[in-house]
Amino acid sequence: MAKTPASPAPEDAGDVAGASGKGRPTPTRAEQEAARKRPLVADTKEAKARARAELTAQREKARVGMAAGDPRYLPARDQGPQRKFAREFVDSGWHLGEAVMPAMILVIIATFIPVAAVQFYSFVVLWVFIFFVIGDMILTAINVKRGAKARFGADRLEKGLGWYAAMRSIQMRFLRLPKPQVKRGQKP
Repeated sequence: MAKTPASPAPEDAGDVAGASGKGRPTPTRAEQEAARKRPLVADTKEAKARARAELTAQREKARVGMAAGDPRYLPARDQGPQRKFAREFVDSGWHLGEAVMPAMILVIIATFIPVAAVQFYSFVVLWVFIFFVIGDMILTAINVKRGAKARFGADRLEKGLGWYAAMRSIQMRFLRLPKPQVKRGQKP
């Protein structure tokens, strides 16, 4: 036969009766809501400084990756094997467009010379130089398209590849992003 548990002693019954109340008043709804409220984003100075440091580290990593030509960090306009071919094609040669900014600085300096003929002819030479730069850009675009057709096929040629190469050719070499991966004279 199984034994039944013994009934509680009379002194235990007094403890149960005394513990029935919680000893404090029930909080109001407004108090409960106020206790649950907390900001969605931590508003502490440390949290802001940590978030700023993380963002700075991510941006630096992306900047270094883009400069190195890492495909994970390149913007959409620079991604793909054809764009890489165009970059290497432009970076492997000399282009007149790289000298536009220095030429404009020389023209600005020439305008300070108080001789009208020097000022006039400096602008004429600048405009002639710009026409040669435009011709070089057109030739670069044609050559990049021709090389891309030979390498990737005429039916797979990306739209805007010639314009992409022409715009890169007028940037000074040390300002180009992604940074040049080939040396001048090296074949792409």
